Amino acid sequence: MKIIPETQESSGTFLPLEEVIVYESNIEHLLDEFQRIDLLIRSYINNFMGEQQEYIDELRGLYISEGEVNTILQNPLSGFRYNSISDLEKEQIETIIRKINLKKKKSIQNGKELRLQLLSDLFHLNSDETDIILIALASDLDLRYEKLYSYLQNDATKKWPQVNLAIDLLFPSIEERIKGRKYFSQDAPLIKNRIIHLVNNGLEDMSSLVSNFIKVDERIVGFLTGSDDIEPGILNYSTVIEPKSSGDDLISTGHGMSRLKELIAWHSQLNDPLIIYLYGAYGTGKKTTSEVFCRDLGIPLLRVDSRVLKDEKSIETLTLIMREAILQNSYLYFEGFDILFKDEGSAFPFNIFINKLDSFNGWIFLSGEDSWEPKNVLKNHRFINYAFSLPDFPLRKQLWESFLDCNQHISMNEDVDVEILANKFNFSGGQIKDAIITASTIAIMKNPVDCTLSLSDLYQGCKAQSNKNLATLAKKIEPFHSWDDLVLPEDNIEQLKEVSGNIKYKGIVYHDWGFDRKLSMGKGLNILFSGPSGTGKTMASGIIARKVGLDLYKIDLSSIVSKYIGETEKNLKKIFKEAETSNAILFFDEADALFGKRSEVKDSHDRYANIETNYLLQKMEEHDGIVILATNFKKNMDEAFLRRLHFNIEFPFPDNKHREDIWKHIFPEETPVEKGIDFRFLSQFKITGGNIKNIALNAAFLAAGDSHIITMEHIIRAVKREFQKMGKLCTQGEFGKYHTLVK
Repeated sequence: MKIIPETQESSGTFLPLEEVIVYESNIEHLLDEFQRIDLLIRSYINNFMGEQQEYIDELRGLYISEGEVNTILQNPLSGFRYNSISDLEKEQIETIIRKINLKKKKSIQNGKELRLQLLSDLFHLNSDETDIILIALASDLDLRYEKLYSYLQNDATKKWPQVNLAIDLLFPSIEERIKGRKYFSQDAPLIKNRIIHLVNNGLEDMSSLVSNFIKVDERIVGFLTGSDDIEPGILNYSTVIEPKSSGDDLISTGHGMSRLKELIAWHSQLNDPLIIYLYGAYGTGKKTTSEVFCRDLGIPLLRVDSRVLKDEKSIETLTLIMREAILQNSYLYFEGFDILFKDEGSAFPFNIFINKLDSFNGWIFLSGEDSWEPKNVLKNHRFINYAFSLPDFPLRKQLWESFLDCNQHISMNEDVDVEILANKFNFSGGQIKDAIITASTIAIMKNPVDCTLSLSDLYQGCKAQSNKNLATLAKKIEPFHSWDDLVLPEDNIEQLKEVSGNIKYKGIVYHDWGFDRKLSMGKGLNILFSGPSGTGKTMASGIIARKVGLDLYKIDLSSIVSKYIGETEKNLKKIFKEAETSNAILFFDEADALFGKRSEVKDSHDRYANIETNYLLQKMEEHDGIVILATNFKKNMDEAFLRRLHFNIEFPFPDNKHREDIWKHIFPEETPVEKGIDFRFLSQFKITGGNIKNIALNAAFLAAGDSHIITMEHIIRAVKREFQKMGKLCTQGEFGKYHTLVK
C-alpha cells in the first residue's frame, strides 16, 4: 500500500507564502494543524509500514507473522529509524509549518484568539507537546482516525493512539524516542495539568508506559473547540466572576482598607503573586474586596466553594480548579476556606494542599471566618492576611440607609427607624442587605398590591439573619410577658427598664457621644439577676428581650459544663463565637455553677477550673452583646464578675402585698374563676411567684375535672400539693378558716 502525499500543485490547498491571510476562526487554525499531522502520518505509513507490506494481509492484527518477526530482528534497536522522512515530505511539512506560523502571527496581531496557541502559552508547552495533543485529539474529532490508528497499531481494538505511536510519529531515532518519554512523566506539563490522560485499558501493573493510550481531557477538547464551560467536576461549586464591583462598594468593609490597597498595588507593580487571606463574619465584604482588586487588575475571578475539597480526592480536585483558573485566565477565590483547617480531627492533607496551591502562578484570595497563618514557607507567593470586623454603629446606620434607598420597588412605613435597627442588630453589610430582602418579601406576602415595609417586617427580616447555630448550643425562649405581669418593688422595675434603655440607646452613647473612644473593651452589657428561685428572673429577661426586639437564648449548663479538663472552656468559646453574629441575649441560669468563686489551687483540676473562670471573665469583657446571669445565691459569685457587671438587680422574696398582687394577676382573663376568691388569705403563704404559678395551674386542672370553675377549694388543695412537693409539712391549722377544704 502506497499513500502519495498531497503537494501544493496537486491539492491546490497551499497558498503561496506571500498571499498568507489571517485565520477566520479558531477551527480553521486547528484544521491546518491537523493537515500537518496528516503529513506526519502519511510519511509514517509510506516509509515504515511499506517495508512490512509482504506480511500485511487481511489477518493483520490477529497474529504475529514470521515476516514481522524477521523484520524486527533485522533492524537493531540502536540503528532503526522509526519515521524516515523524504526530502519531498520534509519540504511539504516545512512549507505548511511556515504558512501556519505566518497566519498565526498575523491572526494574533489582529486580535484573533487561536485556542491551540493559547493553550500552549498558558501551560508553557513546546511544539512536541502540542503535536502530542493534536495526535490524540484527532480521534476525538474525526472517527476516521480511530480506524487509521487501529491499522497503524496492528489491532482493531486500539482506536486511540498509544504513547508508542506518538513517539514513532514525532521522534525518528532511538535517542530522540528516549527523550520523548519525558513528555509522559507524572511531572510533565501535559500530565500534571490533566491536559491528557494515559489510559492503560485495565492492565495497570502489567503494561509499559509506551503501551498506554493517550486521551485528551474532555475539558481541554472543549477549550480547543471554543467552549468556556467550567470543568464538570467542579461546576456545582465554582463560578467565573467578571468583577463589576468598584471602590464605592467597599462601604461595608469599614476602616483600615487603605493599607491593604497599598500592599496589593505595590505587589501588582512588582508582578509578585500573592495569597491574600481575608477573614471575618459573613457579609463583611471579603468577596466584594476581592472583586474590586481583580477589577482594578483587569482579571476575572474563579470563585470556588471550599466544601468541594472536603473529600479524599481533594488534591485531584484542586488540580482541576487550578487548571480551570488558567483556562479562564482568572485568579482564584476560595470561599469558606477555614472549613479546611479548623476541623482538628480531620485527615485532610492540609500541608500538601497548601504546597499544591502555591504552585499556581496567579493571585489567590482565601476567605474564612477564623484567622489563619500558613505554617509552611510559601515558595512562589507572598502571604497577606486581613481581618474584616463588623461595622460600627455609624457605619451600620449608613449601610441601612444606603440599602433601603436602593430598595425603591417598595415604600417604607413612617415607623422605620434605621437608628433603632443599627443599634439593636450588630450586622454586617451582607446581613443588612439580606434582612431587607427578607423583610420586603414578608411585606409583599402581606399585601401584594399596596405593600409597605414596616419596622416589624424589618425586625422579622433581621431575626431571620441571626446565626442559627446558636440554637444547637442553647434553647431559644419565646417571651410573651409584659411589664404588667412582673410583680416587683418599684425600684427593681425601674432598674429593669434602665437595662432596656441601655440596649436601646447604646449606639448613641458609645458612638454618637464618643464613649467608644474611652473604652477599648467592655462595650457589651453584663447584667446579674439574683434572688430565690421563682422570683421572676427568667420572666424579666424575656420581657427585656421582647421590649428591645431581640431573641433570648437560655444556655443549657448540662451541655456546657464538662468533667474533662478544657472542655467547658471550649464549649463556652463556641457560644460566645456564635453569639457575635446571633444578635441575641445570652441568659445563663444558675450562673454560679459557671461563674462561681475561684478556688485555692490544690490540684490540677483546681488550676484548670480557675483558667476557665479567667477565660470567662475575658470573654465577657470582649463580648459586645448582652449577657444576663441569673443566680439563686449571689454570695457564691466571684467578686471579679461582680466588678464587671453593669447592673446587679436583686429579686427579693415577695412580701404579703406583692404576693397578693401576684395572686390577683396569675389567672388569665378567659379562665373561669369563682368570684370572691380570698387573695389576701392566700398571700399569707410564704411562697414565690413561681410557686403561685404552679398552684394556679394545678387548681385549673382540678377544676377542669370537677365543676369547670376554679373555686377556693381547688386552690387550697393545690396549695397543699405544692407544699408537699416542696417538702414542707402542712397542717390543717395553716389553712385557717379554710382548713375544712383540705382533704
